[in-house]
Parts: sequence; structure tokens; C-alpha cells
Amino acid sequence: MSSPALSPMPSNLPSSEPIAPTRDAQFVRVAETQREPLSFFIDGREVTALQGDTLLTAVLMQQRRVRESEFSGAPRAGFCLIGACQDCWMRTEAGMRLRACSTLVTPGMRVVTRLADVASAGDVASDVTSVATPTTASAATAAANGDTP
Repeated sequence: MSSPALSPMPSNLPSSEPIAPTRDAQFVRVAETQREPLSFFIDGREVTALQGDTLLTAVLMQQRRVRESEFSGAPRAGFCLIGACQDCWMRTEAGMRLRACSTLVTPGMRVVTRLADVASAGDVASDVTSVATPTTASAATAAANGDTP
């Protein structure tokens, strides 16, 4: 028998209460709901998060992916969630790279999920190449410094 002091577990069954339509989110917030809300933008769409949320949490509370892969176009949603795997890199509309799992979302922040939406696509493409092929980037740096690889 259950004790009257214990509250029942929440049900996963459909509720009769109306729920506002939302995008298909990857994360569902179950705690820390009392923090102050803030607004930021994903692909030009204004959304809300809570103060102290990482960018990864804030984005995945809104949708199922953090970005599209710059190589295959496949959706990416983060992997390790602790800053070790490189899967959660996002870009601001200006092209600055952010690691979503360790960057706090800020009011008015503007991020994109598609590389094509970055303002300076030419600069970003060369940045992606250097990230994708570190040995080439190292050789280029060595050559610029007068060293031979």
C-alpha cells in the first residue's frame, strides 16, 4: 500500500487537459521550472529558455536537433553532453562557433541550425575545412611560420 505522505508518480498516459501545441522537442523539463525566462532565436524564430540553461538544453527543449551536419546534412543533437565529443557545435547568425553543451543561452542570442544560414558562408566554409582536416591546417600553419612539416 502506498503511504499518504508520498505523492503519486506522474502518468505518461494522455491527459484530458489541453496542451499547447509545440514542436517535437528532444528534452522535457521536469525540474528547475521557477528560474526566470528569457528569449533567444533559433533560425530566426523567437523561443524561450530559462536563465542558466545551456544552449544545448534550450535548443533541445524546442526541437529534436541542434544542427545539421555540415558534411552530410543529417541532424545532430549532441552526443556526450559534457563537452568532449564535438557533436554539439552551433553557430551564431554572424558565424561564431559555440559549443552548445557548455555555453549558457543569453537573452537575444541568435543561433542557426543550418550552415547555409550563417551570414558569412565563405568564411565559415574555410573554418569547417580546417576543423575537418586538422593535419592540413597544421601543415598550413607550419608553412606560414616557415617550418617544414
